[in-house]
Amino acid sequence: MPFKKDNKLGFTSSQPFDKNPVCFKVLPGIKDKLKAVPNWQERLRELVDRLIDEAKTECD
Repeated sequence: MPFKKDNKLGFTSSQPFDKNPVCFKVLPGIKDKLKAVPNWQERLRELVDRLIDEAKTECD
């Protein structure tokens, strides 16, 4: 059953994610180990943000 227009019960976020995911290859077995880490997606997003900030400061 589709949601009606202007539905207030659907998914909402103060900061929505991009529709296109970032993908990269890892060594065999890493994917399963990563998924075993609690809250791995949020922690990985924080690491990516930190990596970008570090790269910015190196370029300046």
